[in-house]
Amino acid sequence: MPLRNSSQNFGLISVTLHWLMALVIYAMFALGLWMVGLGYYDSWYHDAPEIHKSIGVILMLILIFRLIWRVVSPSPSPLKSYTTWVRLSAVVAHWLLYSLLLAILVSGYLISTADGKPISVFGWFELPALVSGAGEQADLAGDIHLWLAWSVVILSVLHGLAALKHHFIDRDVTLKRMLGMRIPLPSEKDH
Repeated sequence: MPLRNSSQNFGLISVTLHWLMALVIYAMFALGLWMVGLGYYDSWYHDAPEIHKSIGVILMLILIFRLIWRVVSPSPSPLKSYTTWVRLSAVVAHWLLYSLLLAILVSGYLISTADGKPISVFGWFELPALVSGAGEQADLAGDIHLWLAWSVVILSVLHGLAALKHHFIDRDVTLKRMLGMRIPLPSEKDH
């Protein structure tokens, strides 16, 4: 599989970023729900949030790279069988997911730096606190963070269901392209 996208197929980098981010986002959602229920004397009470923050910063870097990669290596052309509505809804859904992810990451940053302390990313480097407002900032950002997380999960489930609909009902190659399977050009099918 080539690294870059072609007019027909997604490349290795796009496929890897898509599925890696999906896996990490669902893991972060589960970790977030689990850690907010921990008691102060639980052994994970301090470690789980630090892991969540560190992965969140790395996810932010991956998201930025993914957005740059979309410019460097544009997505394959939409299938000719797609209606205008399908094309438009796919574009809106993708950009809404990117926007929600960015907002989740920013709200997580605001929660984590509300006390003015930087975020240590696995002890490798620190992300400084640029804005701090203690309790008010943390509480508001926390509420927003939770709602955005649920929004991303719901929208991504709909995204997955749409891919399954394309595969099993429409019987087109949408899901195969998302899985990185090579789709031959129309001229190659004749040979």
